[in-house]
Amino acid sequence: MAKTPSAEVQAGGRAVRISSPDRVVYEATDRTPEVTKLMVAQFFADVGDRLMRAIGERPVALERWPDGWREGMRLATGPTDREGDGFYQKRAPKGAPDYLETVQVAFPSGRRADEICPTEPAVPVWCAQMGALTFHPWPVRRPDVDHPDELRIDLDPQPGTTFADAVRVAGVAKELLDELGIAGYPKTSGNRGVHIYVRIKPERPFEDVRHAAIGFGQELARRDEGVTVNWWKEERGERIFVDFNQNNRDRTIASAYSLRPRPGAPVSTPLTWAELAELKDPRELNLFTVPDRMTDADPWAGIDDRAHDLDPLIALWDGVEQSFPPDYPKMPGEPPRVQPSKKVAAHWDEDGNRVEG
Repeated sequence: MAKTPSAEVQAGGRAVRISSPDRVVYEATDRTPEVTKLMVAQFFADVGDRLMRAIGERPVALERWPDGWREGMRLATGPTDREGDGFYQKRAPKGAPDYLETVQVAFPSGRRADEICPTEPAVPVWCAQMGALTFHPWPVRRPDVDHPDELRIDLDPQPGTTFADAVRVAGVAKELLDELGIAGYPKTSGNRGVHIYVRIKPERPFEDVRHAAIGFGQELARRDEGVTVNWWKEERGERIFVDFNQNNRDRTIASAYSLRPRPGAPVSTPLTWAELAELKDPRELNLFTVPDRMTDADPWAGIDDRAHDLDPLIALWDGVEQSFPPDYPKMPGEPPRVQPSKKVAAHWDEDGNRVEG
């Protein structure tokens, strides 16, 4: 059968050209048929309005898999890694259409870059033409890229735990948010985790939002012994890790309605709290099933109705600084970046430098 040279997808009043529309992006599984490049582009068009609520007016990095995704493929670890099958694109690519807008952001290193800033549904469809499956938006919007308007609570299952454990902890998180008078909006991660988003007033720097996430995680750990905020993997055990460092500058997680590079084209899907409590298998939420939800009420329809103060969450933090990711510059008050099991073999000064002898 001859392959179709190109196709068009309508998105927000624009026709977006899709080359190689028959290219297989996801192979068939025992649960789902194969997924083509055209189907990915059409999916982003079908969920366009709700996807734009998640990524619109935000700096967005693309997770691109130009040849599709297969089991065993690997995401590049950085710009010098030439062996990865997929990669992150943080800067707006050359040859973009004139309707694609950008916004400049500053990285922790001090370098700056112009990242894609989606303003209409045609943009994510065009990104699908470029092999993008997952959108990684910053928790800021274009008018003020230095003050987040989202707190992101990432409930990350560790080895030995399950999606059901993440759902249980999410229920504890909801109880805590309700006590504080804060509205949280959950979604699946697209894998085994759960993400909870809280709209906040864009008044605080990234460091304050991170401290709020640490405090929230610490309170969860006090309420549920199956929760940890320990940064070092060797200390986490079989618990749900609250990944507070996802609230750092230039740290992002998959947006709502992003596809994930996993079998069956799973989707990071917004849910009501009741839906999340009843969900047994997040793989049920995929490219084939999620568009049917567009005729239902939007679980995140009210997410922009109210922005919360961070003070009640920061008040939960014990004031002790936690470790930053390894590629971050040394931060004020940060403990030494050394695994706890290795501390006994060395001495460290107050700035985190190794002292011999």
